[in-house]
Amino acid sequence: MASVKRSVTNSIARMLIAIVILSILSAGLALISLAASRTDAEAINISGSLRMQSYRLAYDLTTNSPYLNSHIRQYALSINAPALKEINEFYFPADIQQKYQTLLDRWQELEQELTHNNGDVYISQLADYVNEINEFVLAIQLFSELKLKAAVFISIISVLSTIGLVFYVIHFSRREIVDPLNRMVAASHYIQTGRFDHQPLDVEKHNELGVLATAFTSMSSDLAKMYQSLAQKVEEKTIKLTQANRSLGVLYDCLQALSVSQVDRQCFEQVLHIVRTSENMVAIRLEIQDSGEGRWVLEEGDEDKNRIWQHLPLQQDEQILGKMSWQCSDTAVHPQLIENVSNILSRGIYFNRAQKRYLQVLLMEERATIARELHDSLAQSLSFLRIQLTLLKRVIPSNNEKAMSVITDFDQALSSAYRQLRELLATFRLTIQEADLHEALNQLITPLQAQTEVPIQMHCALSSQALNAQQQVHALQIVREAVLNAIKHANASLISIHCEPTGDGNNMITITDNGAGIKSLDEPEGHYGLNIMSERASRLGGTLTIGPHEEGGTLVRLIFPQQ
Repeated sequence: MASVKRSVTNSIARMLIAIVILSILSAGLALISLAASRTDAEAINISGSLRMQSYRLAYDLTTNSPYLNSHIRQYALSINAPALKEINEFYFPADIQQKYQTLLDRWQELEQELTHNNGDVYISQLADYVNEINEFVLAIQLFSELKLKAAVFISIISVLSTIGLVFYVIHFSRREIVDPLNRMVAASHYIQTGRFDHQPLDVEKHNELGVLATAFTSMSSDLAKMYQSLAQKVEEKTIKLTQANRSLGVLYDCLQALSVSQVDRQCFEQVLHIVRTSENMVAIRLEIQDSGEGRWVLEEGDEDKNRIWQHLPLQQDEQILGKMSWQCSDTAVHPQLIENVSNILSRGIYFNRAQKRYLQVLLMEERATIARELHDSLAQSLSFLRIQLTLLKRVIPSNNEKAMSVITDFDQALSSAYRQLRELLATFRLTIQEADLHEALNQLITPLQAQTEVPIQMHCALSSQALNAQQQVHALQIVREAVLNAIKHANASLISIHCEPTGDGNNMITITDNGAGIKSLDEPEGHYGLNIMSERASRLGGTLTIGPHEEGGTLVRLIFPQQ
């Protein structure tokens, strides 16, 4: 902290003391002058009377006046009067003292002449003596006037000095006190309105106002920094709130896009479009992976080869579902927003799979219910008819060829219907609990593998999100029927299942074996497996191709569009 080297209070006090001292000096000098002049009038009067007395003595001499001696004594008293004796004091000029001493000496000479009755000598020297008296009186008068002039001069100088000091005190007060205070008041008004660009204060002064100006400037600087810091924090908070509000809007739109009864590809594409548009991204990509090699990739925007991709894994309940990748523009993406979007997408994928599993379970339960109804009604009826047909054979004579022919045809039709019913029951009783296509195929192949020693290989590069629940059920049924046919009829040593996307974005499932190969696409009477497979393919909106494989065996290829 700055120290006070030249106190304003002390300076003003010194100037006021100087005014007081000057007043005292001027008054003292004036009093001294007046005191020194108190006998001047008396001295001049007595000196002037010496001339008259000198002439009176001359008159007494000429008239032989009896009062001569009395007048001589009176003259001696006058010339030695106390008012004239003060002329010998130190403050009288030497020439006046010399003149007075000369008068005294001449008077002693003249007094002797008068005493010895030498009147002629006295009269002859009287004119010179009176001239000396005149000169003495004039000297006293001039000295008295000089003292009066000195007193007047001292008074004028004192008054002017006092006025000068007063004006200097006023100027000093204005310069050292009033002006700095006015600048501080103006600066305080600036600060009061939130402005800190006030006129610089004089901090170079080493007085109280300089210390105050230094403290005020420091306080203003601290307030400016604090105000700027607060303004910056407010701006940062405003930016964060704006970002949070915008992020909430984006998240709300994303949730709205996924808050539908059926979460499908269009929903995820809409979410990617919302995020890319709001964050001004170059491109954004969603890649969903299954337990196998299946990948489902959605991309919004055009990839920039000169920009790097940023990645964020998508997981739910510690299970990796895929990843989200994006390319930023010149502005960075808010990390919290992108993390929340990834959580929303993860939940959307999880919900999509759960929804698909639920629909699949509903389909399976519906088919199981149909199978139970068929078993409890139609199968029982067919069994009853077969029993009745056996009893009928026993009742009708064997030599009745016409009746036996009808019974034989009826038995064949009944057996075909019963065999077809069993195939339908086996188809309807297919139970798949997994929504993931790779796991569903594994669950499908496991019981089939138990029916044969032929190895069944499976390669699935098709994403589960590319199929809805109904498509997956039909596709699994076609795969099951194709594998069963290969097990029963191909006499193969290897059965392979390949699931992969095509170049034009369709789904392709291929079942091949290295067996004897299919001889004809015409099914035997009472068999409907190939027709059912073709019907399922048409329901998928795809095509089913069954034919010989290039490397031998049979190839069954199903191509159908994504959901």
